[in-house]
Amino acid sequence: MSNLPPTLTVKFFRTESGNEPVREWLIDLPRDDRKAVGTDIKTVQFGWPIGMPVVRKMEPDLWEVRIDLKEKIARVLFTVEARTMVLLHGFIKKSEKTPASDLETARQRKAALKRKR
Repeated sequence: MSNLPPTLTVKFFRTESGNEPVREWLIDLPRDDRKAVGTDIKTVQFGWPIGMPVVRKMEPDLWEVRIDLKEKIARVLFTVEARTMVLLHGFIKKSEKTPASDLETARQRKAALKRKR
């Protein structure tokens, strides 16, 4: 990477009780998988706006980082607020389509962010 500053800062979504679900999900991943997720998040942080194959827009103000791991596929759903990439939800993808429950989790967390403002 160059010495240019990142385009976005990155922060984890925090629940009312102070939990950071994406951080907790990352901690539970094997080390190599965690490193791959971090590398792709950093790619977005320094290259925003960025498109396929790394980032796909899911709906207004909601994107996914698409991470290929050794034997599986991971996704991190995020929103951008005031030049900050807020990591809303992370999961291992088990089918071609993003599960509705994972999208709904990200939507609820995005709505909670808007209520905090």
